[in-house]
Amino acid sequence: MRSDPLQAAEANLVRWSAELARDGYCIIPDAVPEALVRQLDADLRPDFETTPFCEGGFYGVRTKRFGRLLRRSVLADAFVRHPLILAIAEELLAPWCDRMQLNLTQAIALHPGALPQLPHRDQDMWRGAIGETEYLVNVMWPFTDYRADNGATLLWPNSHGAAALADAPIRDPVVAEMGPGSALLFLGSTLHGAGGNESNDIRRGMIVSYCLGWLKPYENQWLAYPPEVARGFDPELAALVGYRQHRPNLGNFEGQCPSILLGDTVPTRIGAIDALRPDQQDLVTAYVADQRRRP
Repeated sequence: MRSDPLQAAEANLVRWSAELARDGYCIIPDAVPEALVRQLDADLRPDFETTPFCEGGFYGVRTKRFGRLLRRSVLADAFVRHPLILAIAEELLAPWCDRMQLNLTQAIALHPGALPQLPHRDQDMWRGAIGETEYLVNVMWPFTDYRADNGATLLWPNSHGAAALADAPIRDPVVAEMGPGSALLFLGSTLHGAGGNESNDIRRGMIVSYCLGWLKPYENQWLAYPPEVARGFDPELAALVGYRQHRPNLGNFEGQCPSILLGDTVPTRIGAIDALRPDQQDLVTAYVADQRRRP
């Protein structure tokens, strides 16, 4: 018989996955302890203070952004590999990929005077088919209270999926007000944007996102976490940031899984090894057997 904690975890997965698929977003309260958020915010405080303001109307000239958060604080891993969040992202993305990957980790500080961001869909960065595929799942983790007056994320419900082919929604957006410890999830096809900061407070937070494993991620993970850094990661985390092939044979190093670079030694000469989906492996196996039977 399954334990109550396991049943609760499965129920949470079903509930939040369904809400995310239905509305294009969901807010999970108390996803992590608020104390953990405060500690991560404190770890990143020097970077928030010293990072220059962005340039350009999209990023925002009163906004600061920086990535590579897994190198800046060991606490970031607890958010990136949050069990429920990972399970939800896998549930939503699994129909279109063999495995998902980390798309980015980015800390964001919206300073007083920041203008509202252009409403947009993150999936548009890839210019793929619209309305047929979900390309990514975003997770916004607030470090401070997100309020209507300090730039809380704006989302247009039911603007995702096939609705992304329609004209811009005429209804007002939802203001994702929430506090530290909560997590806002929204799809890459959901229309959204940061609100304007009309307060005297700095709105700080972090976005973590996951995308299909065969896409080029927003943040170049192999530059953010080169082998000498990823070698210190847990194997599951290293795989999530890109040290794992996506079948068939995508993202390989000399024809093998790039995790080979994380060992104590890397062979001077490396032989390529098939990494195929089961259907492809069956096709190849049958073809090779047929060739060998021929005189």
